[in-house]
Amino acid sequence: MVPEPQARRAHALQIFRAALQAADPGRCVRRALAVEGGGLRILDRHYPLKEPSRLVVLGAGKATPAMAAAAEEVLGGRISAGAINTKYGHALPLAHIATTQCGHPLPDQAGVEGTERMLGLLEDLGSDDLVLCLFSGGGSALMPAPAAGLSLADKQATTQALLACGAPIEEINTLRKHLSKVKGGQLARQASPARVVSLLISDVIGDRLDTIASGPTHPDVTTFAQCLALVERYHLRAQLPPSVCRHLEAGAAGAQPETPKAGDPCFARTRTAVVGSNLLAIEAAQEAARALGYQTLVLSSRIAGETREVAAMHAAIAQEVCATGRPLAPPACLISGGETTVTLRGGGKGGRNQEFALAAALQLDGWERVTCLSGGTDGTDGPTDAAGALADGSTLERARQLGLSAAACLQENDSYPFFEALGDLLHSGPTGTNVMDLRLLLVS
Repeated sequence: MVPEPQARRAHALQIFRAALQAADPGRCVRRALAVEGGGLRILDRHYPLKEPSRLVVLGAGKATPAMAAAAEEVLGGRISAGAINTKYGHALPLAHIATTQCGHPLPDQAGVEGTERMLGLLEDLGSDDLVLCLFSGGGSALMPAPAAGLSLADKQATTQALLACGAPIEEINTLRKHLSKVKGGQLARQASPARVVSLLISDVIGDRLDTIASGPTHPDVTTFAQCLALVERYHLRAQLPPSVCRHLEAGAAGAQPETPKAGDPCFARTRTAVVGSNLLAIEAAQEAARALGYQTLVLSSRIAGETREVAAMHAAIAQEVCATGRPLAPPACLISGGETTVTLRGGGKGGRNQEFALAAALQLDGWERVTCLSGGTDGTDGPTDAAGALADGSTLERARQLGLSAAACLQENDSYPFFEALGDLLHSGPTGTNVMDLRLLLVS
């Protein structure tokens, strides 16, 4: 039977939940860890732990509490000490690992204090000690440690400017690394000579180890000179605090130490690996959609670019499926992952997934056979309590009946009130994971 609009909506939500379950960080960590032979097996390697060697657990990110809970389940009392930072409202009960809840996407003083607590646990570690790091999306903002001469206010102003300019996460993190004393491999420097293993839940396109949480334990490939080039490219100089500009200029001139690069001795005993990613979520979504009777097509797990433009492209493909049965015949489920960017033009409330759904709704007006879902796998989209939103061919007509202009809301980046009025916000609550975004277009 051809699904009606409400059935398509139910199917979209069911597929989204299946994707979240596959990206569950606890499951990912439990697969990677085991107590074995007087030590630990982490992935495919054995790490001896002989008395009095210590096991310290650190981490930051929205998915890190679930990762830490899984680590405690496996390691129990073998954990000597631990500290993690996560977003407000994301904490879980932990027995051996202290949790600091702090600000995201803007760092706050609680985050600074939590990071200092982590650094305190690295003091006096020896070569027989092991540091297990658990990082996930959001880790960059949630582990603030301003470099010498910079303040938290400097970091906050810089973060605001970067988020508003539309720069991709890789470029944002390039600057973050060079304004920090832990990012860009510098945490590995602080932990040396201890052994360091980092398990990551990836929230970046391509799962780049130097970009996830700004790569605290991985060699950095970026430089102060690149930071200055980004400042000029996005015309940020007037928006950044003078102290930040002076710090970057001093670094480019060699007066500030660069982030550690490949070959640095601090990486001699480190290992970094991705244990959960957007691709895992996409594969689970594809399996769930097939079980519901849809033909599936994964467009890409690496979608980036301006949100409203990406949305228009997705809508056009769904229209092609409706009109011609290409690139696959309905009932069809188009799936994509990745992370788009929003260039702020107005002062409204929303997030990239809600903006995606709003831009798609404008393209799909009257296309009654299409339902669109766009959601952040972490359960929060921008500074809102929604993960994203749903839209279909009736969205604009229902909005018009309420006196709402979709075009005006899009211009003002005001997608949240639009979908709230329609009852079409996607509310999942904090999911405990973070593997970027998932977009579904179902065509009956």
